[in-house]
Amino acid sequence: MNVNFGLTSEDYARHRAGFPDAFFEKVFEAGIVRTGNSLVDLGTGTGSLARGFALRGCTVIGLDISAQLLEQARDLNEREGLAIDFRFAKAEATGLPDDSADVVSAGQCWHWFDRPAAAGEVMRILKPGGRTLIAHFDWLPLKDNIVDATEKLIRKYNPKWYEAYANGSGLHPQWLRDLGEAGFLDIQSFSFDLNVPYSPDAWRGRIRASAGVGASLPDQDVGRLDSELKSMLAEDGQTRVGQEPGPRSVLNIPHRIFIVHARKAG
Repeated sequence: MNVNFGLTSEDYARHRAGFPDAFFEKVFEAGIVRTGNSLVDLGTGTGSLARGFALRGCTVIGLDISAQLLEQARDLNEREGLAIDFRFAKAEATGLPDDSADVVSAGQCWHWFDRPAAAGEVMRILKPGGRTLIAHFDWLPLKDNIVDATEKLIRKYNPKWYEAYANGSGLHPQWLRDLGEAGFLDIQSFSFDLNVPYSPDAWRGRIRASAGVGASLPDQDVGRLDSELKSMLAEDGQTRVGQEPGPRSVLNIPHRIFIVHARKAG
């Protein structure tokens, strides 16, 4: 399946808001990232993770291979008055100096990389004693909830995506092995769950901005899927399992945040 998030960059910037405050609170409380750190954000996309760290006092470089997403990232960066250095570069070949970063982060993107090469590059650019942070913020398709129904709709239009990525648990234990084989120390992981409120229109936008829809399907299929999802949400509202009682104008979407972090020797 060919995926190009640049095809859906506007929906991506508008509807993929990125990691919530709770993520940053836990990362800073754990000492994985500290105010004043120099941080490199791989696969930065529209820069949501980069902005979150910059807002909390880090000096940030954001890297991506999508010119369209970087354009959105720079626009959002300018609106918020931040000084993030966004660059076009691969995670596997950043072009950054050896031993130059306190922290290297990768949010919602590690699976798109050549993982052994990316882990080796992270090791190279981290300072001795520096830390790497791989994080995911995944919706949870619990039985008969709105995510489950949405994924089944995606399957209708994109069975290749469904076979590869649907029915996820939000846990990615294979990333621990990637870091171990690259020579990282003190490898640890943790996760926590939370509900994220979406309006029906915002949920449709989030789905259009996903890898299995706007980033990989023809425009006509994206439109048809979106129309079916709109009808499904209008009929179904919050009657499915996993939704808290309330007005149909709010969908409480269950998510899991998963974090792997590790240290370079020294």
